[in-house]
Amino acid sequence: MNTDSLGYGLWPLVIMNAAIFIMFAFSFTKPRTVRDWRSLGAFSAFVMALFTEMYGFPLTIYLLSGWLATWNPNIDILAHNTGHLWQTLLGWKGDPHFTPIHWMSDLFIAAGFILIAIAWNVLFKAQQEHQLATSGPYAYLRHPQYVGFITVMLGFLIQWPTFITLIMFPILVTMYVRLAQREERDALAEFGEAYTMYAANIPAFLPRLATKEAT
Repeated sequence: MNTDSLGYGLWPLVIMNAAIFIMFAFSFTKPRTVRDWRSLGAFSAFVMALFTEMYGFPLTIYLLSGWLATWNPNIDILAHNTGHLWQTLLGWKGDPHFTPIHWMSDLFIAAGFILIAIAWNVLFKAQQEHQLATSGPYAYLRHPQYVGFITVMLGFLIQWPTFITLIMFPILVTMYVRLAQREERDALAEFGEAYTMYAANIPAFLPRLATKEAT
């Protein structure tokens, strides 16, 4: 079966895919401070690590090669499909792109990007009018854009888990939480009591089943 052939060393694909996601992140975060640039840098490193292992050099597979060869002597370590670790470990056959795990990953990634795009549109209009963003996703979450980025990263981890990205994920989530806290201080200074009432009714990252209308 030739479809499971070697798929690494494809550095143009690494650069192209990483550039697309990094520029997408840059367009929505618009970093200004050192902390902003550090957050974008961490996300960029996550994306670079992900696509480097996906199309460049499979470090995680290399580190697991001894165990994988013992577990399954017939496994093709350098086959690209082997990098879909969940499919490999579960012993599923066929194209890994057409499995429930990959579909779940695609759903997380798509949902994250849609959330980011919708939230940005609401936030941009609010900023243009010098108002507090409280509609759309902001009626359910105070930081839907960061939730979107975390959801995208989670989707990639489901699709293509690696040692490096698994280590980076909690670090990046922590950075987003800290950035959100700084933005909340800025919003409180700008909108005062209006933001206090909004924050009292709307959760930061996890939506409630029912929320009170923000005022």
